Amino acid sequence: MRILANDGIDAVGKQLLEQAGFTVDTENIPQDQLPEALKNYDAITVRSATKVRKDLIDACPNLRLIGRGGVGMDNIDVEYAKSKGIAVVNTPAASSPSVAELVFAHLFTGIRFLYDSNRKMPVEGNTKFNNLKKAYSAGIELKGKKIGIIGFGRIGRETAKIALGLGMEVLAYDLYEVPSELELNLAGGVNVKVPVNRVQFNELITDADFISLHIPFLDKPILGPDEFRRMKTGVGIVNCSRGGTIDEVALIEAIDSGIVGFAGLDVFDNEPAPRAEILNHPKISLTPHIGAATNEAQERIGVELASLIIDFFKKS
Repeated sequence: MRILANDGIDAVGKQLLEQAGFTVDTENIPQDQLPEALKNYDAITVRSATKVRKDLIDACPNLRLIGRGGVGMDNIDVEYAKSKGIAVVNTPAASSPSVAELVFAHLFTGIRFLYDSNRKMPVEGNTKFNNLKKAYSAGIELKGKKIGIIGFGRIGRETAKIALGLGMEVLAYDLYEVPSELELNLAGGVNVKVPVNRVQFNELITDADFISLHIPFLDKPILGPDEFRRMKTGVGIVNCSRGGTIDEVALIEAIDSGIVGFAGLDVFDNEPAPRAEILNHPKISLTPHIGAATNEAQERIGVELASLIIDFFKKS
């Protein structure tokens, strides 16, 4: 069996597959060359870069499995693939802790103005040190604040656990079930259960001090002009889910008007070329879609993906 890991795979996952008798190629093949190249493979694994759409599926009738290293499968025509008898698997749990930690990297960056101070200190640190010190003296703490989490799946829950551990109040919104409490695993093997408040969307929008998105790509942004107008003044917004879930033009307007105090963005409308107004805004913390890009997450993704592939071909 030959597998094309077109967006790469962790070395441990590759080793597991090879030990099971698979041939694994990790050289990236450009999207326009995939219809021809993929005819030589039984399976393909992707991350978010490679697209597996209807035309590619039709061009490769030999394909038996599509694997997505990560959570969202927006780049795969999942139902169409399944209708053609192709298995589609992903690794929803593997990257959750890493994404949740990045959410708080952006939150800490926002409440202590690191997005701006890291830009200005190299330029003005020697000549205007005291001015900068004064400018950044109005930081706040996360403890005691309300964080609204839109989307309470695996990543949303991991985000909530960190928030609860910091002494924040969690407001959770999801179309599906939201547990009334989460279990925190503390040092020394101590487990404690902490309550979660399930709220309606409108309540989250108006009551949260910070809002973090953990939802798939939607037909239209879930946060737009109407939602921003109803938020608390100074609210912080973090998006480590998918581009397109926030109206970026409305976000910039909300920041400039003072409604939104800061934003932290790991995903964008126009990846890999985000709009300049976002990239250059002094109140936006930026990362280039790296939510799952930790060594630990990549290894977990590789191992989980390898296990799913091995299990599928053993049974088929």
